[in-house]
Amino acid sequence: MAQDYVASISFDQRLYRQDITGSIAHAKMLAKQGIITESDAETIIKGLSSIQEEIEQGKFQFQTEHEDIHMNIEARLFEKVGDVAGKLHTARSRNDQIALDLRLFVKEELSKTIDALKSLQSSLVELAEANKNIIMPGYTHLQQAQPVLLAHHLLAYFEMFQRDKERFHDCLKRTDILPLGSGALAGVSYPVDREFVARELGFGKVSTNSLDAVSDRDFIIEYEACAAITMVHLSRLAEEIILWSSAEFSFIEIGEAYTTGSSIMPQKKNPDVAELARGKTGRVYGHLMAILTTMEALPLAYNRDMQEDKEGLFDTVDTLQPTLRVFAGMVKTIKVNVKRVRQAIKRDYILATDLADYLVKKGLPFREAHGVLSKLSKYAVSRDKSFHELSLSEYHGFSLLFDEDVYAITLESSLAARNVIGGTSPQQVGAALTRAREILNGTK
Repeated sequence: MAQDYVASISFDQRLYRQDITGSIAHAKMLAKQGIITESDAETIIKGLSSIQEEIEQGKFQFQTEHEDIHMNIEARLFEKVGDVAGKLHTARSRNDQIALDLRLFVKEELSKTIDALKSLQSSLVELAEANKNIIMPGYTHLQQAQPVLLAHHLLAYFEMFQRDKERFHDCLKRTDILPLGSGALAGVSYPVDREFVARELGFGKVSTNSLDAVSDRDFIIEYEACAAITMVHLSRLAEEIILWSSAEFSFIEIGEAYTTGSSIMPQKKNPDVAELARGKTGRVYGHLMAILTTMEALPLAYNRDMQEDKEGLFDTVDTLQPTLRVFAGMVKTIKVNVKRVRQAIKRDYILATDLADYLVKKGLPFREAHGVLSKLSKYAVSRDKSFHELSLSEYHGFSLLFDEDVYAITLESSLAARNVIGGTSPQQVGAALTRAREILNGTK
């Protein structure tokens, strides 16, 4: 019973490739340094390569009595090459071995995650470019606020995912550190060449403190924190896709491959992919809190609590990356209902801010202009009139600064007026699309 409880092979078998790769590099180094013979190293490496083939062909029998991936592979190596297998563990502990396996794993997954983010960004840019002239209501508090270009709205998510990508890139810097050679906690007493191992395994740096190297899981915490933030952004995009595809909005239609029907209501087209992504956000948050709680107050160096670092990491990877990939595909299928988006702008009340700015340019302090437009808006709504349907005399009832040129204020003029860096004017959105393409192409 206790043996089953402490065993981790049911989940850490996923690290077989990293474990074997690290062991091969370690064997090469031991031979290079004269710690074991070249012949022994060759025998060990052939045995390890054979074990990897067995695992990948589904012929390897993982056994709970060997606890973890390291001991399962080592036991099989003894069966294949005999006592020479015992030389592989020279100048190494399972503590620095698992730290190595995990860093190799996270490095690989960071690259995959960054690529998946790029694909989603590319889909967003394509959708924005295809609809770059469409004006839509911009919202605050889910209430119509000011007109914006749909492309501007979509590119807001491009920026979110760009920050996510940069965070993962930054995480890679702190993951790209070789812990092997730290031993159990104090380093090793053999003349190892850690820089050689780092080069063999593609690490940019070697750890500088053995205690820290075997007990550090910051790189896992950081990956999961970056993943949690990314899921925040995916959840926000999911929510808007869900809202926009509803009958009440009808801004977009999602491809059928990313929706499902109802078991009893044949007319329905449920945005299940977006809803599932929104729901899966919670599990990623949970894994982050779990690893933070596991590591909290642990004394140096290794403690068995740290065996709990893997399942949450694996599930985070298995949740985040498919979500990014399915969103990249789903966004490509989105069709915009241009007529409905434009119709959604109720009358022209969304131009209230522009009318206030109009009064400011005539010399009225903004706070006073704001007050005038608050009253004017209520007046127009109460009479079921748009601003353009009000007569000039009606305008004068609120301010004599209004003149005939007030009727030149339109949705298009509102957009054009916001020609500042980061604004929603066609010129700025065009520049933003160009910049986004340059980022995706690696030229910026």
